Amino acid sequence: MKLRFNRKQLCIPYAVFLILFVIFPLLVLVYHAFTNGQGKFTFSNFTAFFSSTNTLGTLLYSFAVAAVTTLVCLAIAYPTAYILARSNFKKKYALLLLFILPMWINFTLRVTALKEILTLIEGNISKYQFFNSVTGMTYDFLPFMILPLYTSLSKLDKSYLEAAADLGAGKFTTFMRVTLPLSVPGIISGVTMVFLPSMTNYVVLDMLYNSTYIMGSLIGSYFSAYDWNNGALISLVLLVIIFIVTLATNRFSEKDSGNRGTLL
Repeated sequence: MKLRFNRKQLCIPYAVFLILFVIFPLLVLVYHAFTNGQGKFTFSNFTAFFSSTNTLGTLLYSFAVAAVTTLVCLAIAYPTAYILARSNFKKKYALLLLFILPMWINFTLRVTALKEILTLIEGNISKYQFFNSVTGMTYDFLPFMILPLYTSLSKLDKSYLEAAADLGAGKFTTFMRVTLPLSVPGIISGVTMVFLPSMTNYVVLDMLYNSTYIMGSLIGSYFSAYDWNNGALISLVLLVIIFIVTLATNRFSEKDSGNRGTLL
């Protein structure tokens, strides 16, 4: 006897998973963000967050680290992905593997090795916190920028490049008018994969110089002190920021997709 399931029944396991591990934790987060230690409803957590120079400074520092890390990763990854995608190297996949290979190594070992290198170069690495923060984040997230860019550039329709050449466009014009616009989806994907984690990844900074100047570390410090209300509030604020950034990148991607037909 064959069992038949309709589509609604097949969705039940996914619905249960979303309720238990997505919706319910978010409701708990919202509850603690809008209550005090006695469980009473309050907005004092929000006013304390936006009136504290410590929390606002940490937010701005996290944003600056994430923005600079994203720009540095993009500046390194785009030429690398472009060369690999457009080259005739027989073993370019092996070269691409060299950039992905560090991801297979234990995270603690990689960051520890980076710390030793920075210590040899700088001596006291705590003197250059911002530079080391960007260096550590770039080292950790660079493959996440290279992979989507390489995928986007390797799938580029060469007929567009040939058409641009037939119309008299030079290499620079062809790159600016054809290659770069068509690689925007890869850029957006890479920026999203680098910028959003960079705002919260405090493990890299803690291993480098025991930093507390990033949002993830600040959230962890509140929860470690059993201050769930302020920790939940900061998590909620960060969640809203991430949602806005994701929404903006998605809209930009949709707009770009609608304009691809007018490149030439």
